[in-house]
Amino acid sequence: MKIFAGLGNPGAQYALHRHNIGFMAVDAIASAHAFGPWKTRFLGLACEGRIGDHKVTLLKPATFMNDSGRSVGEAVRFFKLDPAEALTVFYDELDLDPFRVKVKHGGGAAGHNGIRSIDAHLGPAYRRVRLGIGHPGHRDRVSPYVLGNFAKAEMEPLADLLGVVAAEVPWLLAGDEARFMSEIALRTLPQR
Repeated sequence: MKIFAGLGNPGAQYALHRHNIGFMAVDAIASAHAFGPWKTRFLGLACEGRIGDHKVTLLKPATFMNDSGRSVGEAVRFFKLDPAEALTVFYDELDLDPFRVKVKHGGGAAGHNGIRSIDAHLGPAYRRVRLGIGHPGHRDRVSPYVLGNFAKAEMEPLADLLGVVAAEVPWLLAGDEARFMSEIALRTLPQR
């Protein structure tokens, strides 16, 4: 069993916020790989399915971003999993250009309260898929920026990115993170 947790805030008013790109990613994976219906579980919404030979639980914590660790921790403990082996968290990253993707294991929270919460509940040893949303330029503008909707002009590249992440996720499950990032870059970066 693998757990893919997407971070965001629950509720329709937050659905298109940049901070919710993690929710959007797991929604895209569920759709692309014909997962079962979302059900209330683990202080959030979860659904299960298969991607290749892997059984995967997708999770969207309903605890709000700053308390994501309670939901993610509950799911990891329920399945008696080692987070370093089984957990992948998808979330927004200010320090990456919009619609760029980087994967890393462990590390600090870099000011991301959802990651900080998961670290507090499970420790920092798990895989992170950082989905770039860009930086508004000044730290005083960060909060309204991440809690603001994607702009109309960003909708097409956002949809493209989410579709490609969902399509290439088997590389993550195979442990080939470099190939996952490479395929996403090849399919989303403007061609010269």
